[in-house]
Amino acid sequence: MRKFFTVALLTNCLISPAFSQSKQTTSEEQVWLGYFNQTRLSDKWGFWAEAQIRTKENFFSNFSTGLGRVGLTYYLNDNAKLTVGYAYVNHFPADNHKNVSQPEHRPWQQFQWHTKYGKLRSMQWVRLEERYRRKILNDDELADGYAFNFRARYNFLLQGPIGSKPFEPGTFSWILNDEVHINFGKEIVYNYFDQNRFFAGFSYHVNKHDQLQVGYMNQFQQLPAGNKYRTLHVARVFYFHNLDLRKK
Repeated sequence: MRKFFTVALLTNCLISPAFSQSKQTTSEEQVWLGYFNQTRLSDKWGFWAEAQIRTKENFFSNFSTGLGRVGLTYYLNDNAKLTVGYAYVNHFPADNHKNVSQPEHRPWQQFQWHTKYGKLRSMQWVRLEERYRRKILNDDELADGYAFNFRARYNFLLQGPIGSKPFEPGTFSWILNDEVHINFGKEIVYNYFDQNRFFAGFSYHVNKHDQLQVGYMNQFQQLPAGNKYRTLHVARVFYFHNLDLRKK
């Protein structure tokens, strides 16, 4: 729990200097749906597969983003693993490209680890992304070439049981989750702080390995102009599907 509040404090330190400037803030409501699969093939190797779809403002007004992510995982042990992979992101028509979608290619690398604190469980990851976003000519056309920047992400999730049978199939648990995103690269001028995502919700344990997570997420984002910000109020529904195909 102490580590969770440390993450929140560091995030606040990153955000506060940005707010000392004159700012413009917009607010939207969205729904995020996601499916996440981690499959272990052997003691050392596995893969990651993920799909997400996100709506626009007012929860159900068209789509904002579609994402597919795959990766190859190397298990250091049962609680720590390295993953390298590729994600394709489709940014549906928006204010600066009203009639055309913007594609993004995103290689990524990640270190993920799990820890237990008595009845509590935590999951953390550090992720590096290389973002290649297609340039936009106007509302109707894409330009040649890609804008590029790096992005680092740190994710901390804390989970605790509800009831006397912790994390058993058919039971619920509570979840607190915070993830901070930092931009860097020569094309980043103002928004080194990209965004923070805070989630609070519940998890239903479908079986020993699978979970359905439902809850509220607040995303606060600094846009490239530097003095423009966006707050998203998100209803988030994610299904986590974990398979172990090792021979017993």
